[in-house]
Amino acid sequence: MDIYFLIFSLFFPRIVLLVYLFLNLYPSNAVPQWADILLGVFVPRILILIYIYQNMGADNVWFIAHLVVLILTYFGGGRETVRRRRGNAE
Repeated sequence: MDIYFLIFSLFFPRIVLLVYLFLNLYPSNAVPQWADILLGVFVPRILILIYIYQNMGADNVWFIAHLVVLILTYFGGGRETVRRRRGNAE
């Protein structure tokens, strides 16, 4: 896999998927085209995890890093998100 794909997809998954779609540089995968589109629109981080798993395996540091970012993003791990939730509750 391309190192730039792995790095930039940590921070901008949808943008990276769009750029790689337009440049026809998608990583090799066994995901059907319709699933590429649906997952890319709704849950791009899961699609990127699938790509990493299929190309590098689950015991790779990039898979772990993307999984951690997925969990932090999903559960709102940032301080700003927690502050906003408390501010709206008061």
